[in-house]
Amino acid sequence: MTKLILASHSPRRKMLLEQMGLTDFIVRPAKGPEPEAAAELSPEEAVIAIALCKGREVAADALPGELVLAADTEVCLDGKLLGKPKDEADAIAMLTRLSGAKHTVYTGVALLLDEKTVTGVEATDVFFRTLSPEEIEAYVATREPMDKAGAYGLQGKASIFVRRIEGDVYNVIGLPLCRVAELAAEMGVRVF
Repeated sequence: MTKLILASHSPRRKMLLEQMGLTDFIVRPAKGPEPEAAAELSPEEAVIAIALCKGREVAADALPGELVLAADTEVCLDGKLLGKPKDEADAIAMLTRLSGAKHTVYTGVALLLDEKTVTGVEATDVFFRTLSPEEIEAYVATREPMDKAGAYGLQGKASIFVRRIEGDVYNVIGLPLCRVAELAAEMGVRVF
C-alpha cells in the first residue's frame, strides 16, 4: 500500500483517517501561512485552491511513491465564506448569523502522488436551530469554536445546534471520506 502523508494539523482529520482503519500514515502539516480564499473565487474554487497550496508545499518534500492528502474546509453563508473566528466577538457574530439558518460546508481535497494530482470538492448543507444569545455566549466561552471554520465543531458541543444535515456528515467534521476514496481510486490507490 502507498505511504500516506496527511498535510494537516487537524486532529479531526487524523481521527477520521484512523476511524477508517488507517493507522500507518504520517502527519506533516504545511508550514506556510494558510492562504486566504480569493474574493473572486467561488467557494468550491477557493477550497480546492487552498487544499492544493497546502498539498504542493508538503509534496515538495515527499519521497517518490508517497501520497499526500491535503484538505481545506470552509463554512459558507449567503455566498460568503466565514473562515475561522479572529476572537470571541467574531465567534459570537458568526454563530448569531448561523442561528436558525441553512449554511453550506465545503471541503476541497487534493491528492498528490509523484507527478499526479487529483482534486475534488464536497458540499454539505447544515441547518441550525435558532440559538439564544446565552447559548452562543456559553458555547464560545468553552473556547471550542476558536479554531474551527464557522466557529463550530459538529463533533463537539455544537452538535446540539444542528437540526439536520443534507450530505456527507464527515465533510462537516473536516474530511469527506467517500470523496477521498473516490479520488484515490482515480489515482489507482486503495485507501485501505
